[in-house]
Amino acid sequence: MHTYTHQVQYYETDKMQITHHSNYIRFMEEARIDFLNHIGFGYDKMEELGISSPVIGIQCDYKKSTTFPDLINIETKVSAYKGTRLEIEYTMKVNDDIVAIGKSLHCFLNQNGRPIILKRSLPELDQILVQLLNEDTNNVE
Repeated sequence: MHTYTHQVQYYETDKMQITHHSNYIRFMEEARIDFLNHIGFGYDKMEELGISSPVIGIQCDYKKSTTFPDLINIETKVSAYKGTRLEIEYTMKVNDDIVAIGKSLHCFLNQNGRPIILKRSLPELDQILVQLLNEDTNNVE
């Protein structure tokens, strides 16, 4: 599990002075990019290697509102990985209160936009993701 912190900016709030719901999806993407950097495969490195990892599915359940200037700690973990698809879970908290939970699903594509199997195309990343999936699965409360 990896944690990324986002501070709610004033412009991310709406007329009700709460964080607009659309921003949580962006916060998840920020956390995913930070997670990839943390494991040594930032998006810039993957693109240099000719690999992209677009979002093919996303889900977010809102539990509690946040406001400016809350600090949202976003815990990311690998919840599913099959070699061609990666699912990441996000638990967003302010202090100990869960404010949102979500999941994003990603595939891996080559430079021609064709699906790839990471075990063949980027075995080092495949091994890391398998290890993280096993660690996160074994550490479930």
